[in-house]
Amino acid sequence: METVPPAVDLVLGASACCLACVFTNPLEVVKTRLQLQGELQKRGTYPRLYRGFVASVVAVVRADGLCGLQKGLAAGLLYQGLMNGVRFYCYSLACQAGLSQQPGGTVVAGAVAGALGAFVGSPAYLVKTQLQAQTVAAMAVGHQHHHEWLPEDSWLVALAGGMISSIAVVAVMTPFDVVSTRLYNQPVDGAGRGKLYGGLTDCLVKIWRQEGPLALYKGLGPVYLRLGPHTILSMLFWDELRKLAGRGQHQGS
Repeated sequence: METVPPAVDLVLGASACCLACVFTNPLEVVKTRLQLQGELQKRGTYPRLYRGFVASVVAVVRADGLCGLQKGLAAGLLYQGLMNGVRFYCYSLACQAGLSQQPGGTVVAGAVAGALGAFVGSPAYLVKTQLQAQTVAAMAVGHQHHHEWLPEDSWLVALAGGMISSIAVVAVMTPFDVVSTRLYNQPVDGAGRGKLYGGLTDCLVKIWRQEGPLALYKGLGPVYLRLGPHTILSMLFWDELRKLAGRGQHQGS
């Protein structure tokens, strides 16, 4: 196999396992429900709410909707990222140090890396399991922890939404921000036409060819530091102002 730096292995391993988790998480939900079934009842007296794989999938969808098959996905992604990132990183370090060339070294390196990864990822696995077990009372198996991530009317909802959305906005908009900065700042001739770029497309192509695709993300950090707080505060103020307007309308009526 091609050898890569441990830090790269960490990112690649965590990313690959997180991508796989998106597809396998529904199986985890079904598995969790089946494994918890009968835990709080006496032997032979509990109702079989989940019977086999296909019937269990149908039962989850009926109780929680189609999205119910992806319960605990965020915690699952965190678990996979932490566990496998640490696992791949430690194993790569061991291989880089030459441990895998020693007799039995591969087994030792794999065991130690796996144990460390499981230790780091265990808290996320706990949260994932508890979230996947949550369902309506009629289909509940095992203990129901009833987590709430954020209170429904809390300003933290707007804050969290702004933080997440700003990442997507920065990823999409930074290249256009770079282009607009170049276009606005370029020198012009007597007729007011730009001397360096003929327009948006011309600027994009020239930056890509002359400086590489990563040049389109120049200033990414400052862009987020500006746009992130701006998006968060805008969402927060908008949400709070809507609440004030709603209260005022209610009091007026």
